[in-house]
Amino acid sequence: MATNTNLMQASQYDAYGGGPAGLKHVQVPVPTPNKNEVLLKVEAISINPVDWKIQKGVLRAFFFPRKFPHIPCTDIAGEVVQIGPQVNDFKVGDKVLTKLPLLYGGGLAEFAVASESLTAAIPSEVSAAEAAALPIACLTARDALTQIAGLKLDGTGHLRNILVTAASGGVGHYAVQLAKLGNAHVTATCGARNIDFVKGLGADEVLDYRTPEGAALRSPSGRKYDAVINCTSGIPWATFDTNLSEKGVVVDLTPDGSSLMTSALKKLTFSKKKLVPFFVNVKREGLEYLLQLVKEGKLKSVIDSRFSLSKAEDAWSKSIDGHATGKIIVEP
Repeated sequence: MATNTNLMQASQYDAYGGGPAGLKHVQVPVPTPNKNEVLLKVEAISINPVDWKIQKGVLRAFFFPRKFPHIPCTDIAGEVVQIGPQVNDFKVGDKVLTKLPLLYGGGLAEFAVASESLTAAIPSEVSAAEAAALPIACLTARDALTQIAGLKLDGTGHLRNILVTAASGGVGHYAVQLAKLGNAHVTATCGARNIDFVKGLGADEVLDYRTPEGAALRSPSGRKYDAVINCTSGIPWATFDTNLSEKGVVVDLTPDGSSLMTSALKKLTFSKKKLVPFFVNVKREGLEYLLQLVKEGKLKSVIDSRFSLSKAEDAWSKSIDGHATGKIIVEP
């Protein structure tokens, strides 16, 4: 990545740890796009839990981030202001959505460079904030439901009973909507204050996770779940096992050491019930698909709160707190 002499505002951290206080407001050179990249004037940035988990050192063993100082965040929307010489699909002035590499980040800034292959045009009906909310959170939900839970989002598949935990959060609120597009019966868990919100997303049954029934993940109708989209860490396997159908699968979106061991054990014992740790692989096709759903009114990005880039540490803190309803957006 080359740089030019113009400066931009950005938020970065210099070392692992530090939380919101570790974010520093700096002026750095505006990056210059390489041959197959576009330079964006950033209009909206979505914060995902993986962003601050990288800061905590969760992926340190995999050398994330590649170097310090590090400008975090990867899910951004904005306007193309410069293109590399081999870019064919975009021109200056286009409104686009992109996913930057986690290894390098670069999103929490006024400008960012993005690979043409991971960039998609935003329809005029979709705002920058609605678009920026999508990449990691919504594609995680879509791919977990389709690739592992076996759901067909055009509604042509067999009726499936789906449980979504933490259904009012970033991934969860998309998972409920997409599962309903797939004609599933959706049971969801959330806090009491968000029950009506999650019902409004289309959930058929909603459990307050603080009640005994919610903690036990028991469907009020007594249904066994064909698939669980688990957005909550720390739920023991036994809780899922009791509520799964004979070949039920749990897609674990917050895998830790315990869940990885359980997953391995299920494979070793050839269990029909499975726990599958899941990490999304973002592709342009997925971004275009989701943007089309939003354009058609079949999917909505719920924005919990918006922060200016000068208040990025407040957005960071709110994400770490873990009680956002929908997505947290930073707008330079």
